[in-house]
Amino acid sequence: MGSSGCPVAVHFHSRTAFPSSVLILRWLGIKKALDILATATLGAMGAARFAADLSKRFYFLDTGVGCIPDTVGGRTQKEWDIELFILRTSVNRGWVRCFNATLMLEMLRGKRMLFVGDSLNRGQYVSLVCLLHRAIPESSKSMETFDSLTVFRAKDYNATIEFYWAPFLAESNSDDAVVHRVTDRIVRGTAIEKHAKFWKGADVVVFNTYLWWMTGQKMKILQNSFEDQNKDIKEMETEDAYGMVLNAVAKWVENNMDPKSSRAFFVTMSPTHTQSKDWGDKSDGNCYNQTNPIKDLSYWGPGTSKGLMRVIGEVFSASKVPVGVVNITQLSEYRKDAHTQIYKKQWNPLTPEQIANPKSYADCTHWCLPGLQDTWNELLYAKLFFP
Repeated sequence: MGSSGCPVAVHFHSRTAFPSSVLILRWLGIKKALDILATATLGAMGAARFAADLSKRFYFLDTGVGCIPDTVGGRTQKEWDIELFILRTSVNRGWVRCFNATLMLEMLRGKRMLFVGDSLNRGQYVSLVCLLHRAIPESSKSMETFDSLTVFRAKDYNATIEFYWAPFLAESNSDDAVVHRVTDRIVRGTAIEKHAKFWKGADVVVFNTYLWWMTGQKMKILQNSFEDQNKDIKEMETEDAYGMVLNAVAKWVENNMDPKSSRAFFVTMSPTHTQSKDWGDKSDGNCYNQTNPIKDLSYWGPGTSKGLMRVIGEVFSASKVPVGVVNITQLSEYRKDAHTQIYKKQWNPLTPEQIANPKSYADCTHWCLPGLQDTWNELLYAKLFFP
């Protein structure tokens, strides 16, 4: 696969005004991009310094990388207007460590790293694989999928980075990794054993679950088995059901992970940008054709549940074995411009009506790669190796 036209996150760090800022650069050719970065931005940032080797930060923009799936690849136009702006993120203290692919691979030597969750977590997984991809010779890596499990192997390091599909973490009627679009979602209480048997033995586990809980209705909780003909289903408030499952996950971590030799993380909710009125734009739009982030640093979208965020904090702060919370929510709230929009593989042929109105099928949930989820992984990297 050739280069992607998604936004590229280039990080600056300063002890003063912008402790962790993100400069978003629209692609118009690497030479011109580097010229602009070397002049305008350094002047604008004052004391800020480059926190990354630009030759490495532009790892996606040459040809032949081939690690980004069509579902998250993003825009394909070769020419973009250059737009430079600074966005302060919620990471407003200290220094965020610059991502070093070789160092991470060395730290993962002989280990198994596993992402568990939904398609947002899969996007973060793909982002990490791409971040590590260029540091590994072509003959020394492979990727395979076995039903719900995808395995990337870094053979020279005897390491694997894996993704396991479990959108609710607990057993549900949405567990098929391919055919899971059901309208009536049912979760089997605290039953995580079906999935958890695949998690055992992982040295690093990165959990997420959120999107599938946002039905706008009470959650249906199965009390018996999906195999039972007469299913015993009760309804629970979403926050209560969410907390119940997270407590089951925390208990599994306590019983199956040794904090002296393994690490567990939970990534907070990923925002959506489906209605432009939410950020004060009355054009009746969504994320489609958005090219700038939201500049109101206090913005919190109505689709992001503070109640579930509170549950995350309560559950994992009480865990006997530490579970590191990677809070990506606030910094992602601003990024209405970073979604895949219409620039992804469509599973069904578009209708003439959709073609005439691209906004109608724009994906304002998932994120373009390269892009925002690389930043999530830099935060994860910092928490994992420099706690």
